[in-house]
Amino acid sequence: MRVPPVSVLMAAFNRERYISAAIESVLAQTYDDFELIIVDDASTDRTVTVARAYERLDSRVRVVVNDRNLGQFPNRNRAAALARGPLLKYHDSDDLMYPHCLATFVSALARYPEAGFALTTGSYWRGAPCPMLSTPRHSYEREFLGSGMFMGGPACAMFRADVFRRLGGFEEAGVFSDHLFWLRACATVPVVLVSGDLFWYRVHASQALRSRQAERDLLIVSPRVWSALRSADCPLGAAEREIARRNHAFATLREAWRDAKQGRWRIGAERLWRSGLSAREWARYLRSPRRRPEAGSCVDEAGDYVLPRPEPTVGTAPVS
Repeated sequence: MRVPPVSVLMAAFNRERYISAAIESVLAQTYDDFELIIVDDASTDRTVTVARAYERLDSRVRVVVNDRNLGQFPNRNRAAALARGPLLKYHDSDDLMYPHCLATFVSALARYPEAGFALTTGSYWRGAPCPMLSTPRHSYEREFLGSGMFMGGPACAMFRADVFRRLGGFEEAGVFSDHLFWLRACATVPVVLVSGDLFWYRVHASQALRSRQAERDLLIVSPRVWSALRSADCPLGAAEREIARRNHAFATLREAWRDAKQGRWRIGAERLWRSGLSAREWARYLRSPRRRPEAGSCVDEAGDYVLPRPEPTVGTAPVS
């Protein structure tokens, strides 16, 4: 059986209201050489019925139903394990891809074969025109010294399948397992940043990010970030690490203060207690943050942005 270049992965649970539009947005892509794998996580509504209807209509669609509910990120990992393509693109079952989404990702990864995955966001990336290669150091600068980089969900990326699997996929650490993946992956793997606004992110009451469990899961992130900034493998230079720790300490205290203002005293206190900072480290790093909008961008000796290298000749760049 021929292997398509791209495997689009859709993890679904009780999404009968939204999944039809999500599937149709994938099938309407200008880049149409893909397989769409829908992995239902033991839904109790008509999600599977809706998905099966598209499976009968289009040979690119394959529906797999779990015998039991695995949870969001274990289900995403299962979808990746079923994929045949060398490129993996997650698409959430309640979102809509714009028609040029896959084409934009595939083109960027072809242009930068050294990148392990491509990443987008809802708005433009600062620094230079996209696609823009981000080394581990640039990625950490952008996240901890600039305007941020690790805030996107799995649908914001297209992965090289071999790189994703070599990194171990998503760990099972709750709603923010994607953030922990970026933290780990971007420390060692170059990333290509692509233009923003490639899909529409639907906001609704039944999203996992809006659940009470999400508040608990967020408490896992801060100590892991602190550990990464203290690690010998942190790609930042010594002076940059000091500023990054200072910025993180301030952000952690700010979040705890917001918790307190919203009456979530226990969550705020636990956020500080589980932050990973010792009393001595709080005393050392609790200072006003220092961030630069251009952090994480390539600049020359004159401080001007370095533009991406020229496009390769058509047909010479590998897809995977």
